[in-house]
Amino acid sequence: MVKSKSLVIVESPSKTKTLKKFLGKDFVVEASVGHIKNLPDKELGVDVGDGYKPKYVTIRGKGNVIKKLKQSAKKADAVYIATDPDREGEAIAWHIAKEIEKETENKPVHRILVNEITKSGVDAAMKSPGAINEMLVQSQQARRIMDRLVGYKVSPFLWKTIYKGLSAGRVQSVALHLVCEREREIQAFKQEEYWSITAGFAIPAGDQYHGKLVKIAGKKAAIPDGKTAAKSVDDIRKLQFTISDVTRKEVKRNPLPPFTTSSLQQAASTRLRFGTKKTMRVAQQLYEGVELGAEGAVGLITYMRTDSSRIAPEALKAVASMIKKTYGAEYALKSPRVFKSKARTQDAHEAIRPASLENTPEKVKPYLSREQYALYELIWTRFVASQMAAAVLDQTVVVTEGGKYQFKSVGSTYKFRGYLQVYDDFASQSRSEDEAEEESLIPAGVASGLNVETTEVLSHQHFTKPPPRYTESSLVKELDTLGIGRPSTYALIVSTIQDRGYVEQKERRLYATELGMDVDKILQEYFEQIFNVNFTAEMEQELDTIATGERDYKKVLDEFYKPFSKLLESIDVEKATLVQETDEKCDKCGSGMIIRWGRNGKFLACSKYPECKNTKPLPGTEPPELDEKCPECGNPLVIKQSRYGQFIGCSGYPECRFTRPITLGIACPKCKEGEIVERKSGRGRFFYGCSRYPECDFVSWDKPVPHACPACQHPFLVSKFTQRKGEFYKCPACKKEFDRELEPLDQVDIAA
Repeated sequence: MVKSKSLVIVESPSKTKTLKKFLGKDFVVEASVGHIKNLPDKELGVDVGDGYKPKYVTIRGKGNVIKKLKQSAKKADAVYIATDPDREGEAIAWHIAKEIEKETENKPVHRILVNEITKSGVDAAMKSPGAINEMLVQSQQARRIMDRLVGYKVSPFLWKTIYKGLSAGRVQSVALHLVCEREREIQAFKQEEYWSITAGFAIPAGDQYHGKLVKIAGKKAAIPDGKTAAKSVDDIRKLQFTISDVTRKEVKRNPLPPFTTSSLQQAASTRLRFGTKKTMRVAQQLYEGVELGAEGAVGLITYMRTDSSRIAPEALKAVASMIKKTYGAEYALKSPRVFKSKARTQDAHEAIRPASLENTPEKVKPYLSREQYALYELIWTRFVASQMAAAVLDQTVVVTEGGKYQFKSVGSTYKFRGYLQVYDDFASQSRSEDEAEEESLIPAGVASGLNVETTEVLSHQHFTKPPPRYTESSLVKELDTLGIGRPSTYALIVSTIQDRGYVEQKERRLYATELGMDVDKILQEYFEQIFNVNFTAEMEQELDTIATGERDYKKVLDEFYKPFSKLLESIDVEKATLVQETDEKCDKCGSGMIIRWGRNGKFLACSKYPECKNTKPLPGTEPPELDEKCPECGNPLVIKQSRYGQFIGCSGYPECRFTRPITLGIACPKCKEGEIVERKSGRGRFFYGCSRYPECDFVSWDKPVPHACPACQHPFLVSKFTQRKGEFYKCPACKKEFDRELEPLDQVDIAA
């Protein structure tokens, strides 16, 4: 007689190999390949009158998967459902359990939570099997139903007012609103000029330091224009200056907490230039298991969808021991550092950390892809640093005065690097622009009462900057701060608004498209009480209370749907429109022409449609002609627009199909034959490649600009942007940075 085996069901096929190794020959491991059931595509699929009962259907292509799971369940003596340990995983587990109910009628069906796919993690999960968390399933179901009700009821409204095929979403539309609001702030921004003054001072011993003018006649220095700045510079040059105060103090800088989903996405964007989707894809690979040679497949990190900074006691003990052994007792803490989680934190999972500290980044590097290694090293170093001693700096603040002018200088030297030995996050620690500008190397001989000589006095012109456009990571941070979305949804939210064409990414910044602005305008005009930040954040918290058992599923949905339904009834869909009237007359029937939206943008249409179907391009939107003829047919060449950006094409299209890309006027640095052209990915993100592609595969996410590097004469620079520095240029060869006038950027100097 063949001995029956236990069945373990996971979500991902890539997990099966890892679990088989740990569980042994008495277990069969199968994968559901994600969700097996969903609401139907072509109908609402929710019976509102019957307590919001959902109608689930089998996802196309999953019939054979379900059949195989049933067959395996029938042969097994017990079933362990090990789908991901989060809300979506619980819902998948529930659907699987329902599907195999008949086959497991007299068999135990367990739910196990595997937070880390290691031998110890799997053993711990198998030793503490539980039941499916019905409240967590109801929480997921309520979210899904709420999202379906919003999408199904509001999207057709967009079809009527703009064009068919557009979509609205309970959370995605709020994320779009944040991007559009920022766009409007930038458009309304009025730039203002201001000036600053810096001076160099020499002490009697000859050593020098620099300071920034901070006060004039006891008030904060405010210099509105060049004329005022020039007068102040003249005055300063004539004055005798004295050091009025020297303050020396010890400053401690504590490490950041280990990663949550949101902070991992932000750090991966800033340090590795990963998009949110890519970060989660690579993190999933590290969690599910990587082949480590003879050791086989091993999960390298804990579960990557979490909003908690909590660390398990055994992991804290292990990291303390490792720090002491590797770096020395002075780098270890006497007791673990505990980070406070946010008030809304569900705390279902630990922070993201290495599953085993024995798997150092260098040890596993030979087995990882470049992307996997970069992300794993980031997670490993951030976790280790979070339990190391603080960095200690000796800070000196010097105040230098002459007449009515007061200068301030700040200098810091490391007394003890502490956690910075492992994870240098100095650049990411929040410091104001003023603090950064005041940083200077302070000579040891400075003392209160010393008379000093001015060695130089310089004025600097500045202009106020509009609020920066969101990047993917800063939008995730804003959503997290506002309580919109959850760890499992951030990447999807950010990618959805780009996939819909509402937002496009250029040089890593998010721009609201004209379509996105119009969609937001119509949603805010008619559905502002649904698509606003506060309401969405409150609903997220209400949905969380279903998971904890504090609130009833039906009551929460009632509180949302009843006012939403009344709002829908109050809107006159026939009058709701984005149509704009014009002075143009229809050249076919003489009626007025109006501006309408279509899949290819705005156009003029006869107001008598459908009786008259005349349309024509908006004035000024006709493709601009170039002073150049088509080499194939002789017709004028024009600049055209496709979903992938602008290109040059023949005005004789469709008879002549000649096209070529628009170049930036910069030779390709790789093949030396082609030129760099702007391209657009399928997700709306701009990048730059060689005109000879696919023969040459040069690519850059940063926009090359036709300025030779002032330092090394490399033929071009690239345009960069950070929240702290704003827009600047960087040389891809020597890595030096310059402002938009090609002046070197002042680097913040911290003496080691």
